[in-house]
Amino acid sequence: MSQTISNLSIFGTSSDAGKSTITFVIARILQDMGISVAPFKAQNVSNNSHVCDDGKEIAIAQYFQADVLGVETSYHLNPILLKSGRGSSASLIVEGEVVQNKDVREYYRDLDILKPAVDRCFNYLNEKYDCLVCEGAGSPVELNLMDKDLSNIYIADNFNTKIILVADIQKGGVFASIWGVYNLLPEKLRNNIIGVIVNKFQGDMSLFDEGVEIIENRFKIPVLGVLPYLPFNLGFEDSASLKNFTQNCSKATKKIAVIAYPFMSNYNDFEPLIANPDICLEFVSSNISLEKFDEVILPGSKLVIKDLCWLKKTGLFEQLQNRKKPLIGICGGYQMMFKNIIDDLSIETLIPTKEKGLGFIDDNIIFMKEKILRKKVYKVFGNYCDGFEIHHGISKKYPLYFENKNIKGTFVHGLYDDEIFQIHKKKTIDDFIKIMKEKLDINTIYKNITLNS
Repeated sequence: MSQTISNLSIFGTSSDAGKSTITFVIARILQDMGISVAPFKAQNVSNNSHVCDDGKEIAIAQYFQADVLGVETSYHLNPILLKSGRGSSASLIVEGEVVQNKDVREYYRDLDILKPAVDRCFNYLNEKYDCLVCEGAGSPVELNLMDKDLSNIYIADNFNTKIILVADIQKGGVFASIWGVYNLLPEKLRNNIIGVIVNKFQGDMSLFDEGVEIIENRFKIPVLGVLPYLPFNLGFEDSASLKNFTQNCSKATKKIAVIAYPFMSNYNDFEPLIANPDICLEFVSSNISLEKFDEVILPGSKLVIKDLCWLKKTGLFEQLQNRKKPLIGICGGYQMMFKNIIDDLSIETLIPTKEKGLGFIDDNIIFMKEKILRKKVYKVFGNYCDGFEIHHGISKKYPLYFENKNIKGTFVHGLYDDEIFQIHKKKTIDDFIKIMKEKLDINTIYKNITLNS
């Protein structure tokens, strides 16, 4: 008798319900049970991305999930990615490569031409792994958008996945969100629901015992677990997750500021700094004095020129120009340190644009049509790091990094990701999954995705 394993969809009953986290938790538990598993998200909307083993680009959430599982990273994990673009458009990345800047309304009109890419990637992974754990996006029952929903409805319907609902109890209205999503889903998908996970519970969990009874007895939906809210500080996917980080600064000996401009990207660069007990990290989004900080970092940016203009508008630009203490630029932040940023091809701007930079580096940044995507071991500032590059701007004089007195800058992401952090990261992930596993009804999940044939 052979065993067939169904693929699994993780639907949130609202946005930011914890789908990304639940995806890697359940995937890792199934992997530990001997099932080969890969994460998948048909379409993601995020400025935070990572270069894969195949040299292509995917959202950071799917890269992180694959990293947790120790599986090969490729564009198949996230075939469609939307990033902030010029004007009202979005930068459209299909199967790991930039296709074009596309108006959001036009994108939804042309959605059918993207479905083959989703199908190709899903089928490729489906042949390679026993089970795909497919993360949904937002709520699966936005009724005016259900026919345009690639990550939830399209995957669950076309590939007949089993479904787990995830509800965020911190938002309030948890019963209404569970009942509403369940009953607004098409009948076929309702029949594929295994149950619901109530996520981010704080306090005495026994206080929700009656809530579990209501969901199971009145709604007739199995509760697969009530999970505690635990700070995680890893895999930051968006600005919402970034704001939720926790840090104990009581023993810190160094204060570092990260300038959080509107189109800041690649927040994950700073996870090692948050984990370091000697460092107190603060994200700065207004013109406060930077003098109290031992070091200031200009992070990555999806729209470098717009964020540079924002620095000028807020007054931070002038502070940065006059700074005598250490100032570090990473990717977009590095580009801001040059004399000028020149976008003659309108890569980021609606019309050809030249914007004056901070002027620390005696060269110009030129935006090229072809995006540089590179992942390898780099030597930067005398140290080796396993990093990646992802940028349109180039410098002929300083193609990788620059260093002079208090000014440092580089195109390389992953600058702080050292061996000590990797040990911390592994322990944090293992401990987190162990706690969640104790609260989850894994047997019910396993029985529902395995079929004997």
